[in-house]
Amino acid sequence: MKRLVFVLLLLASPAFARDETTIFAAASLSGAFKEMGKKYRFNFAGSQQLAAQLEQGAPADVFASADEQWMSYAREHGLIAGEPRVFARNRLVVITPKSNPGRVDRIADLARPGVKVLIGVENVPIGRYARQVLTKHSSDFARRVLGNVVSQEENVKAIVTKIALGEADAGFVYVSDATPAVRRMPIPDEVNVIAAYPIAVVKNAPHAEAAQAFVNFLLSREGQAILVKHGFLPAENSRP
Repeated sequence: MKRLVFVLLLLASPAFARDETTIFAAASLSGAFKEMGKKYRFNFAGSQQLAAQLEQGAPADVFASADEQWMSYAREHGLIAGEPRVFARNRLVVITPKSNPGRVDRIADLARPGVKVLIGVENVPIGRYARQVLTKHSSDFARRVLGNVVSQEENVKAIVTKIALGEADAGFVYVSDATPAVRRMPIPDEVNVIAAYPIAVVKNAPHAEAAQAFVNFLLSREGQAILVKHGFLPAENSRP
């Protein structure tokens, strides 16, 4: 209870600057992050897009990536301060339209001729993770599924929207993004991957103290509970 009171007081403090703190976060974090702070200035997009914006000088206080590769890129280019922390993890799932017109009931069905598949572009975390899933199944399977890809998207939200509208038969997204508007098909654990989400304060952040407070809250018991509520795995002990 004392910890919760402290966090609530911290969030209410003028020093926290909630209406000024700018958080660059992967699109898949939008639901959870908006619940944590409705007054923050959020910029949700693909992790690669956010890293590019930071490199071009866009003002931000926090960078939360959907993979460690783009966080490493930001660190190597002097865009963040301090050591990044993994604050959440995620698994992948295949989604289909509710009516399942492509009759996709198992992952093997994705390689069937005529099935229309959506995937993230290769440099987007969801796209890279999806390709890892396919390759873990087999290289031939990956080749056949990629041959069924009808569109490559810049972020996971675009995939969910297009599948919900019936523009393709199946797509790869994170478990946390599989909304009730789509049908969910689990990926077997032996070929699934765990996505790690690192976060860091941006170098020369205009509101560095408030930014660090936000990071600390994400790593707290309360912050982790909100992430789990939205379908994420906790930062630790998250193997399926």
